[in-house]
Amino acid sequence: MNRRARGTRTVLVALAAATLLAACAQDAAPSAPGAAPAPSAASPLPATAPTPQGLLLTADFGGDTVTFVDPERGAVASVAVGRAPYALAVGADGRAWVATAEGVAVVDTRTRVRVARIPYRTATGPVADGEYRGGGMGIALSLDGARAYVGVNVPGTTGVLEVLDTASREVTAVVPVGRRPFDVDVSRDGAEVYVTGHDSFDVTVVAAGPLSTRRIEVAPYGTEGGLGSWLKPHYAAVRPSDGKLLLPFEGERLAVVDPRTGRTAVEPMTADTHQHGVALTSDGRLLVVGTGAVRPGDGRGPSLTVRSPDGTERLVPLEGPHEDVAGSRDGRTAYVTGGYTRDGHWNGITVVDLDTGTARRLPAGTRPLGIAVL
Repeated sequence: MNRRARGTRTVLVALAAATLLAACAQDAAPSAPGAAPAPSAASPLPATAPTPQGLLLTADFGGDTVTFVDPERGAVASVAVGRAPYALAVGADGRAWVATAEGVAVVDTRTRVRVARIPYRTATGPVADGEYRGGGMGIALSLDGARAYVGVNVPGTTGVLEVLDTASREVTAVVPVGRRPFDVDVSRDGAEVYVTGHDSFDVTVVAAGPLSTRRIEVAPYGTEGGLGSWLKPHYAAVRPSDGKLLLPFEGERLAVVDPRTGRTAVEPMTADTHQHGVALTSDGRLLVVGTGAVRPGDGRGPSLTVRSPDGTERLVPLEGPHEDVAGSRDGRTAYVTGGYTRDGHWNGITVVDLDTGTARRLPAGTRPLGIAVL
């Protein structure tokens, strides 16, 4: 299968469609949520009870909330945070920093209260919903929790990284980065921040001290088609063993980027499916969310790739598109959000036993994207 040739044909289709601004297409109709066993609803948490440890927290792109999810029973509480929350990061102090279209919301996860919402310094246009809306996308915390780094999408142009002081809850710096900053990651030593620019085929390396930048192009299929290409980076993971960035493409190629040299090596993958969210387990396995074929018959369906450090892969089929993934503390379970940035989302998560490959579905918030384990 020649994904480069498929990408070229896809670009021609995209250019013919005047309304297509960027790619990440999912043309195959997903299975109806009703086809899965009906998830059981969990009992809500008492308003005054502290949040139990081990719950999941999702950013509900379609619900303007974050939702606390019991990994056995499903959603137990939600907190309003602002329009179209995309991603979140949780600090050691129990505060969650949530990137929304309106600003960065701060939620005390122990008491389930939004304690602040910090507006962006950058103008991003009218507050809106949808994949191309302006506002926060990827977000990460510094290793000491003193700063939050949020990638802000500015429709029609390049994005920025806004740096927030978590004590004063103020934006202290704005740094230009690539277009549509899907993901933000921090290096192992905290000295650098990596911003994945989806629509600019790149990772911007930001020095955490001086905030100087370097651009690394990440395009194992080339950049032909520009905004109309499907073959662009989405999410990255920092490999603990050597600090390199891992970015999957189409279930065929894994870009391994050395942020020190800017060089990219490409390793084969086996899922043959459009890929989005990534995470690393405590034992070093890479989890990659496959959303399904770009076009019907042009690749395989949704899946979770479980890739061992030696490069061997196991695929777990998923029902319908999913977006992002987090692993349990013991590395035995993956939690995959059903929100998806495009059509075909559903309001829940899939829980995957990484030992057996079995999967079950749980109710969560409305169109959950980002996820963290509390």
